[in-house]
Amino acid sequence: MQKEKVIILGSGPAGWSAAIYTSRANLNPLLISGNELGGQVSITYEVENYPGFPQGTTGPELVDSMRQQAEKFGARLEINEVIEVDFTKGSPFYMKTHSQEYEADAVIVATGASPVRLGVSGESDFIGRGVSFCATCDGFFFRGKDVVVVGGGDSALEEGLFLTKYASAVRVIHRRDMLRAGAALQRRALTNDKMSFVWDTAVERINGNGKVQAVEVRNLKSGAVETLPTDGVFIYVGHHPNSSLFEGQLAMDEHRYLITDKKMTTSVPGVFAAGEIQDPLYRQVATSVGQGSAAGIMAERWLSERASR
Repeated sequence: MQKEKVIILGSGPAGWSAAIYTSRANLNPLLISGNELGGQVSITYEVENYPGFPQGTTGPELVDSMRQQAEKFGARLEINEVIEVDFTKGSPFYMKTHSQEYEADAVIVATGASPVRLGVSGESDFIGRGVSFCATCDGFFFRGKDVVVVGGGDSALEEGLFLTKYASAVRVIHRRDMLRAGAALQRRALTNDKMSFVWDTAVERINGNGKVQAVEVRNLKSGAVETLPTDGVFIYVGHHPNSSLFEGQLAMDEHRYLITDKKMTTSVPGVFAAGEIQDPLYRQVATSVGQGSAAGIMAERWLSERASR
């Protein structure tokens, strides 16, 4: 059993910000990465709205800078996944990865959220063969090809714009007749010569032979069904919190986001949460950093108050 003062679950901006604050408080935190090193931002090519970067940066660069800063102050990274927790007995809290068991006096949960799937025929069959949830990861493989992006929010337009660097044409398929993305992103997308929009439409099936060749879509107003040839389908229709590990352990809302108070405390004293695991509203790098910083501060204060009793 490896004993720690603080264990942080998740390696996105919230996790690394918590690591910076707890390591500067001499708590020597252990950060366990989870199955996606760097979290969602690590697969975002352009980050243009994070303060302090007037020319923008990339998701991987930003997360790596956070990691270096945290490690400089004594934070440690364990590339692994927690597969079992027991928060029911109070501190110290039990956690288990694929290779090790831990006890921690305090825990900060920053496990983030994952992409929602369409749930249509062909989606799972063609993952890695034309279906993708990450333009940054796979855009290079679609040089000179036609692709579709499903969704109408910030992620859909950000990744769609990135795809225009490689693809010859990018069609955005959206269920509504107006976009949900920020105004600046909308302007860029609507004025990009390579981008076009298919409004009031849902994807009902993804077809292909060994790789994606077309999508079947239905107009939600007229009911008309048609087949759109395409070489790739990039899906951005939302996220769900990575909270299944904490079922029955921590209080959640109706959408399974962890519930925290103003001090980032969950329903269990000594267990804190930050970032998209508890934030269905903002879901920005900047807000995740703030929440992670707050969780780190409050974890240190909780431990100090407990030690002084």
